[in-house]
Parts: sequence; C-alpha cells; structure tokens
Amino acid sequence: MTATLTGDGLADAVVLVTGAAGALGAASARMLAERGARLVLTDLDAAGLEKVAAGLPGAAVCVPGDVASEADVDAAVAAGVEAFGRIDRYHLNAGIPGPLVRLPDLTVEDFDRVVAVNLRGTFLGLRAAFRRFEAQGSGGAIVLTASIASLRGSDDLLAYQASKHGVLGLLRGAAVYGGPLGVRVNAVAPGIVPTALFAASGDGPGGGGDMARRAATTPLRRPGTPEEIASVVAFLLGDGASYLTAEVVSVDGGAAAVSTVRPSGGAGAWDTGPVDARLRAGAREGSRA
Repeated sequence: MTATLTGDGLADAVVLVTGAAGALGAASARMLAERGARLVLTDLDAAGLEKVAAGLPGAAVCVPGDVASEADVDAAVAAGVEAFGRIDRYHLNAGIPGPLVRLPDLTVEDFDRVVAVNLRGTFLGLRAAFRRFEAQGSGGAIVLTASIASLRGSDDLLAYQASKHGVLGLLRGAAVYGGPLGVRVNAVAPGIVPTALFAASGDGPGGGGDMARRAATTPLRRPGTPEEIASVVAFLLGDGASYLTAEVVSVDGGAAAVSTVRPSGGAGAWDTGPVDARLRAGAREGSRA
C-alpha cells in the first residue's frame, strides 16, 4: 500500500470524482487516495470504474451514471453520503471532445451532446455539491476540469470549445457564490495530454495521432501526463490552496502563454498554405453537396 501523505487536509476527506474511468479522472483518484481520501467514483463506464477502484490504496464506492442526467448526478451524491456520511470535495472532471469536423458539418445532435456532458454536467455537479454542503452545514472545495480550449480558439472542435468556455462562466459564478459560504471553486486547464479521449478522434490533424508533435511547439516541448494534471487537482482541493478561488490554472507546458506572431512563438516557421488549402477545399466540396 502506498504511504499516506498528510498535511494537505485530504486525509479522511470524502471526494467525488466524475469521469473517473478516464485517464485524467483515474489519475486524480489515485493521487487523492494516496493522500488518504475516500472516494466516490462515477462514470458511464462501469467496468472501467471497478478497475480504477481495485487499484486504489483506500476506500472507494463506484456509481455508474451520466453526468448529464440530473437523476444520475443526484444518485452519485446520495451513494457517497450513504457510504461515507458526507462529501467534502468534488472534482468535476467528466467531458467528451465531440467530432473533429468543419463548422458547417457539425450536427445539432453532436453539439447538444457535447454541451450536455461538458457544460450541463458541470452545472449539475456544482448544484449537487452546493446542495450537499448546505445540508451538511459545511464548506468545501470544488475543482472543475476546464481546458486550453477554454482560453483559446481553433476552427475545429467548436462544440468542445463552446462548452469549455462555458465552464469558466460556471466557475466564476460558483466561486462568487461559494466564497462567503466557505466553498472554494477553481479549475484546472490541461493542454495536450495524450489520453483515449482524443485518441478516438483519429490520426488526422488535431486528433490523437499528432498530439506529441503538436505538444513539441510548447515551451516545455512535450505533452503532459495525467499525473501532472492530477497533482494540480490535488493541490487545488487541498488546504495549501485555502486562499485560492475562482482561479483557472493552466497545466499546458506553457502553451497558453505563447504569442504565435513572435519569433519565439514560431512566427514564420510554419506554412499556412496547406491549412488554408484544406479549409478552402472543404468549402468547395460543401458548396457542391
């Protein structure tokens, strides 16, 4: 068993983690458990949840469900309270990328599903957390998973970007509401971290196949790891961040700081021709459809 780390207030804390079967959620679960936390894990992937829980050094309850479902979110919280008597902290991490398609080709169904999971799901998690804190008469801490896509734009993954920008709106409103109640709300904004989430998008530009190459353009010149994201989540949930709220912490190898129009940011080092050619070719094909 991994030795429990103390001093950050996480020992014996009960933490609910959404999207816990995925790489980022699983890494957060492991790191929190190593610090002595007891966990409530939820995800659509029931088998994945059980696998994560089996590898943890401490107690965990698994509650399969959809974060976009009000009933499922409430059931996860209820299961945690039944198992442990309370929930002290929340890592609202679940998210999906949506399809890598041109803006004219994005369907309403795909847009709505991404927004339902990433934005509605975060809202439902926040609401459930505040209701539980109120019932307990306690404060606590919440960490949302935002993204570099919360801070920047590109011409693909439109639904994902819209939803992740919306997460920051929820973050700031919840932090303002929660502060006087003793509830801190912060967000972690990962950059390129190779996981199955984007690997499923394929080997095309901007998908899973070229992540390492794209990450090489960051100041740290490499992609991140789930554990590097989890360490920031654990910090934000812990007592070391006791005077930190409404903050978005970019964990992206410095990508969000880069000015692409300066020489140090790669200005002139890449050819926009192929990018624009694909864009225009797609527009021509669309006009003939």
